[in-house]
Amino acid sequence: MRAHLDRTGFGWLEIDGERHEHDVLIRLDGTIEKRRKKLSKRVYGTSHVISLDEAKHVYEPGAATLIVGSGQFDSVRLSEEAAEYFRRRDVEVRLMSTPEALAVWNQAPKKSVGLFHVTC
Repeated sequence: MRAHLDRTGFGWLEIDGERHEHDVLIRLDGTIEKRRKKLSKRVYGTSHVISLDEAKHVYEPGAATLIVGSGQFDSVRLSEEAAEYFRRRDVEVRLMSTPEALAVWNQAPKKSVGLFHVTC
């Protein structure tokens, strides 16, 4: 079943009526996971830059689109290595603030993966 993003505010995201107070990764099959932001934090000292290691964790064969909710104030970016990793796999990355990403996710094709940062 496809997850529906309902609402968001600083520090939280509501998915199918359930409030998540951490960054989330939504897989192709609709599974919701806590984001493994330590994969990026250990490289860059912040979770605001998505590392190659995190990109490899996020990627799923068959994904056509990655929708990144970059935080309430649009703070998250992809590293050059992560961007190149997705380019080589023909995954379109759509990066925008988390509030903007809700509507985009809810209208996205089924072959989409979502990564949503809930704070800055």
